Amino acid sequence: MDESDEYVPPTSNQLQQPLPIIKTRFPVARIKKIMQADDDIGKVAQATPLVVAKALELFMISLVQESCNQARMRNAKRVSPAHLKQAVLSTEQFDFLAETVGKYPDAVAVSGNKPEPGTGPGRGRRRKVVD
Repeated sequence: MDESDEYVPPTSNQLQQPLPIIKTRFPVARIKKIMQADDDIGKVAQATPLVVAKALELFMISLVQESCNQARMRNAKRVSPAHLKQAVLSTEQFDFLAETVGKYPDAVAVSGNKPEPGTGPGRGRRRKVVD
């Protein structure tokens, strides 16, 4: 692994900037194997899996960036499946995924009220209150 391939965590200043394009390599051999598993596809030219891998990379970058934008709009620290769903539903380019993400729940609305004790998700057992 080269020094240029090492992961360096972003600084807080970099988090405000658009995401850099990440050099991701999808397994070309696996893509070729998946393509050849289809009976309708005969031999696959050597460049074809490379082009599919690049298209997959660009698609993933686009989807992840839009999901990050959705998370930022909601002041979230993490990208959740709800952000991914919202990215798919709000971007015309991802319309073909709308049926797939329809199965997953929407983002939970954040309210200023705290739940009453014992009604929300707990962190274990409740302690006894001694009078």
